[in-house]
Amino acid sequence: MSAMNKSIAPDDARHRSRTIGFLNWGHLLDHYVLLIYPTVILGLQAFDGRQYGDLLKLSWAGFTVFGLLALPCGWIADHWSRRNMMAVYFFGTGIAAAAVGLASSFTMLAIALCAVGVFSAIYHPVGLPMLVDTAVNRARTMSWNGVCGNVGVSIASGITAFIVVAFGWRAAFFIPAAVFIVTGAFYVWFVPDEGRRRAMPATVHDVVLNRRLTITVVSLFMVLALFSGLVFNCLTITLPKIVDVRIGQDVPIAMVGAIATAVFLCGAVAQVSMGRLVERVPPHLVMSGIAVTQLVAMLLVTHLTGWTLLPALALAVAAIYAQVTVGDFILARYTPSAWRGRVYSLRFFLIFTTAGPAVWAIGRLWDRGGADLVLFVTAVIAALFAINSLAITFLVAGAEGRRTPAAVIAPAE
Repeated sequence: MSAMNKSIAPDDARHRSRTIGFLNWGHLLDHYVLLIYPTVILGLQAFDGRQYGDLLKLSWAGFTVFGLLALPCGWIADHWSRRNMMAVYFFGTGIAAAAVGLASSFTMLAIALCAVGVFSAIYHPVGLPMLVDTAVNRARTMSWNGVCGNVGVSIASGITAFIVVAFGWRAAFFIPAAVFIVTGAFYVWFVPDEGRRRAMPATVHDVVLNRRLTITVVSLFMVLALFSGLVFNCLTITLPKIVDVRIGQDVPIAMVGAIATAVFLCGAVAQVSMGRLVERVPPHLVMSGIAVTQLVAMLLVTHLTGWTLLPALALAVAAIYAQVTVGDFILARYTPSAWRGRVYSLRFFLIFTTAGPAVWAIGRLWDRGGADLVLFVTAVIAALFAINSLAITFLVAGAEGRRTPAAVIAPAE
């Protein structure tokens, strides 16, 4: 990619570095704020005496709009300003998180959680295309951005559990709310408005395929995104509860949060390696290897209990986060820039829209069959993901051998 080898002026380099820094930090915060409530539930369940499934369903609307709004957020950013949309993300999510902490009834709690989903929906369809346009070394920049999101997931359970024990569940939302708002202030100060930001017109792919192959590859990845989102949400949302019930001992909430954090951090290790691996191995082959690994890990998680469960959970989480990073890179590789904002919006729409149905289904499945039934269904979905990923590998392997030379212009919209 010739663009990666161009020299960059110092001022431009500083601007890129600041922008990427805020985008990485924003990715961490986005995943962190979404996973506060699944850990807070453990404390609310003990306090109010409600069933886990009933409490989890309160967050259904928030997780649903998190996915549904991906498409309009990407469209608004392309026709207004990605930088300004990110500012709305920081301030809006902070205010909504504070509203959760102020909620005085379960109805108000559900509404405030929905508001968190509304504003946190902005990040992925806006931040990732902004990152792709800003990055010089795309593979490594995207992998580190993925690591930051994974760290947000990883630390959410542990930090939330500590805050709940030390200061109460409301503080678990007040503290992140303050961080969001302060970050938004610094973001507006240090990242200048780029003016009316529209998606670029015709451009070239990194790997140029003909129009039919481009549409086919992107379409198959949209189906893959659906399966990916279901596996991602089923495991990440329920992981603290799975640790709580499957270890087989009376583990305190703080220890549950610490264990969940340690498991999630294994995904960071996988994501760091992905940026370098896709520079050496065709990314579609990497994706297939990850898909098979994810399936094997989920089968192990389904059958293991006690402390032997933890290595299997770590492997499953590593595969889940690795495939998200590699999937983003593959779309950047095969999608023209003119399409990229909308393609990413559609990808995240499919991945994150599954969160709402996943939360509802987890609650129903858990009430009927507990962790065993939830994990079995997740393993079945992981099998469908692996089959689809292998199909994409065969298609792309043949397409790369017949691809159009890189100088050919991508088809116009």
